[in-house]
Amino acid sequence: MATLRDFIVSGVRVKLLKAFLEDSREMYHVRDLVRRIGEEINAVRRELSRMEEAGMVRKEKRGNRLYYWFRGDYVFFPELTSLVAKTTGLGFAIRKNRGRIGKLDFVMFSGEFVRHASRKTSDQVDVFVVGDVVLPELALLIRQEETKREQEINYTPMTREEFEFRKSRRDPFVLGVLMNKRVMIIGEEEEFVS
Repeated sequence: MATLRDFIVSGVRVKLLKAFLEDSREMYHVRDLVRRIGEEINAVRRELSRMEEAGMVRKEKRGNRLYYWFRGDYVFFPELTSLVAKTTGLGFAIRKNRGRIGKLDFVMFSGEFVRHASRKTSDQVDVFVVGDVVLPELALLIRQEETKREQEINYTPMTREEFEFRKSRRDPFVLGVLMNKRVMIIGEEEEFVS
């Protein structure tokens, strides 16, 4: 199974990217990052310096501590966020258990869900799954992620036939899913929206 390590050779950078991009709104103190990723402090400092030089992170001094956060305006922010969403957390669990969940054509996470941002509306879907879904298996993975995030996840499973029918009828719910920012976990985006 593909992981970030396939694309980025620095193990420390892979762990830092996961830490920063699993919740890109967070700021982290250096020692907090060391605890989270389980690496030596000098290796973390060295990699943070390289990431800052590359324009990936910013730092701010508060008292006697330095805090770092990932820059939302970094040129590859959307791509890295997508990679992290696919290789960690719920995205990884769905891909890993794909056979048990059913025959999945598309799995999409909303942009807000990936960035841990609040939903624009209460009925907005966080996870949209199209295919022949084994609901108890999907529900189990969703509940595990809800426990980890300590928040409810709005998810909608739908058969491919229903999805295509509702898309052809310009159903408001499906159009809303298609119009919002998303990260495709399974399936091709062009096929999903066409």
